[in-house]
Amino acid sequence: MKKKLEEIRSILIEHHEMLKKSIPLIASENVTSPAVDEACNCDFSHRYAEGWPGSRVYAGCEYIDKIEIMCQDLMKEYYRCKFADVRPVSGVMANLVVYNAFTSRNNGRMCAMPIPKGGHISHAPYQANSGRLIYGTAGTVRGLDVEYLAFDEENMNIDPDASIKTIREFKPEMILFGASVFLFPHPVKELRDIADEVGASIAYDAAHVAGLIGSGYFQDPLKEGADAMSLSCHKTLPGPQTGAVISDREDLIEDLKNAAFPALFSNHHLHNVAGLAVALVEMLEFGKTYHKAVIENAKTFAEALHERGFNVLCEHLGFTESHQIVIDIADFEKSIGLGGDIERLLESSNIIINRNLLPWDIRGASGPGAKKGTGKPRHYMNPGGLRLGTSEVTRLGMGKSEMVDIAEFFKKLIIDKKNPKDIKKEVAEFKKDFREIKYCFQSSAEAYEYLKFY
Repeated sequence: MKKKLEEIRSILIEHHEMLKKSIPLIASENVTSPAVDEACNCDFSHRYAEGWPGSRVYAGCEYIDKIEIMCQDLMKEYYRCKFADVRPVSGVMANLVVYNAFTSRNNGRMCAMPIPKGGHISHAPYQANSGRLIYGTAGTVRGLDVEYLAFDEENMNIDPDASIKTIREFKPEMILFGASVFLFPHPVKELRDIADEVGASIAYDAAHVAGLIGSGYFQDPLKEGADAMSLSCHKTLPGPQTGAVISDREDLIEDLKNAAFPALFSNHHLHNVAGLAVALVEMLEFGKTYHKAVIENAKTFAEALHERGFNVLCEHLGFTESHQIVIDIADFEKSIGLGGDIERLLESSNIIINRNLLPWDIRGASGPGAKKGTGKPRHYMNPGGLRLGTSEVTRLGMGKSEMVDIAEFFKKLIIDKKNPKDIKKEVAEFKKDFREIKYCFQSSAEAYEYLKFY
């Protein structure tokens, strides 16, 4: 069996070596510092601490409690709020906490974003669609009836005026903002009055933009009218894979705590709470500089791709106000293919991205506002779009000039049709200068190093 052990290790090392030679552009990913990794490797991973600090079901939690309370306090400081629960083990689990807190157990009603227009699968209902079932978390786990907010395809954002009509007619218990395709702030302030009119709570899924919010960019949902914010902690917030729920309303604290435990989990990932505490310290120190660079890089990358002939969405709005950019690649359908085809092409040169549905894909349409499709509806396995993110490459020290270089790699592969093997060599050479993690306390923090313990 020792051979199996070495086989497992060799596969893990190969993954690390691949990343050393790759350009990571997946918007939902980041890389943690050695200090975060150290905390995540502590003995907490072996322990149980069910419940709230100071009221645990298990003994031996003295130091676990100290770290969790510290993590809560750091979260409250970073987000300028009164309550933070760092126990949810993921962003999806954090969303379930707010569903529990703000919707009825039977026949609950929520307004949110549909998946093709940026919504996450955790926002979706359980429903039949084109002969197949969608197992959305909101419907499957919580049984929610979900009505979709109106969407402005030209501006890639919620249409507040049309959504007011939807909310008034549907009368949801909760309105959920936030998305997986998230280029611009959502109209929280604009819809707070209609939420009050129908008696709805407002939640905000900040999974993608949590770091931008904490560092003072993008928008501050809690100050704009959201009752609670759910988040994952490993995207623009470069911590370990875990989640959190925060609020600025003291009257909701007990409801949110009770909605989480014991309803949704017993023990939580204590080692990742420790790692999150370290990541929050890093962002309180370096976040403003880091996230300013993330957004600037996204804008520069979008402009560079646009100049090279790519249809980057929302040119009229400056392309993006977040870490993300979105490309409609339908122009390349005949010459190369759609999103899945181009994702594989880029991956063959160690440029790691993800394909993404565009709002008009489900109509088989060619762009925003096209009511009739020009072809078959596109599937999420091979959609009409690409979603790119700059969080990880920025953490590696890349700046505006490197965004132009990466855009040139896209052009060579997709437009010029250069040999992917040749571009793969160029990518590896380019990446040699960007293998250290920046915006952390270590002066020389090697990225993607595989740590051996035996």
